[in-house]
Amino acid sequence: MSLVDDFLSQSPACHWIVSAAGKFERVYGDTVSVLGKSAAELLGRTVGDLDSDLASTWSQRVARALAGETLALRDRRGEHSWNISVFPIRTDAGCFAGVTAREVTPWNTAEQELRRTVLSALKAMEFERKACSRFLHDSVGQNLTALGLQLDLLRIDFPELARRAAGPIAEIQGLLEEMMEKVRAYSHELNPATVERAGLRPALDRLAIRLRERFLGTIRVNVDPSMKIEPGVGAALYHIAQEAAENAVAHSGCSMIEIAIRCTGDQVHMEVRDNGRGFDPSDLGGGYRGLGMLTMEHYAAQAGLELKIASSRGRGSTVRATGTGGL
Repeated sequence: MSLVDDFLSQSPACHWIVSAAGKFERVYGDTVSVLGKSAAELLGRTVGDLDSDLASTWSQRVARALAGETLALRDRRGEHSWNISVFPIRTDAGCFAGVTAREVTPWNTAEQELRRTVLSALKAMEFERKACSRFLHDSVGQNLTALGLQLDLLRIDFPELARRAAGPIAEIQGLLEEMMEKVRAYSHELNPATVERAGLRPALDRLAIRLRERFLGTIRVNVDPSMKIEPGVGAALYHIAQEAAENAVAHSGCSMIEIAIRCTGDQVHMEVRDNGRGFDPSDLGGGYRGLGMLTMEHYAAQAGLELKIASSRGRGSTVRATGTGGL
């Protein structure tokens, strides 16, 4: 073995090189945790010989590297976490995909602390949003309604004056009604707790209406209006659906979004699907990552829901939330 081979085989990271045909040409280090097979089992085999879920994922990653992309990924398998770089290697013999994977499981504690800090900030933001929503509904909204009633009383108490000022009064009442509708809509957007009062289907219908103002594709809401869901679970599903749909509109380039919810006994199942360009969920540079993802995880955890994201490049994305909550 050369000094380079000794270096790679004894490195705390593991490394492998895959040919354009998908064959493992070189494998160094302990790859069992990240690929499910040892270096000896992988050498000379192809990416397609991995377990089915890994085979599909790694085939796409290798193809992207062979096309010239450099990927920065975070993979989790069981209790293990890995930082992974996938990059093209150009040689006289052709192009290969190189991979370096370093286990970062010990960093999970620090990462979880950071996530808890962010989630605490989200909770504080949620409290402020609810307070603002209550102010808009209870103070601003009610005062606007009272102003409209006062104008009606003026018409009754001062009919002669009302006839002379019929035009301005009607204009003012029209403006008040428009303002009240905007206040109601913004109050609902700030605090979709109205899900608990009006129901999940009406709340999702309003979400679809707002999204259509800036999304030219098709939005479908497939929810039985008679379906009964626990209020807290319904509110969490709304938040998750909102974040998933917003991400699809902003990042996926899709032409269709569907929100579907069904109950099987006391089990609730929600899927938010799009037909966009898709992504690798492990991609650290993906547009889906960030506050939106943390928000979905936050609401899922609050309601005891299991959250999963299924996506692959060119095949759209599906956000699934499942758990107990049917009535």
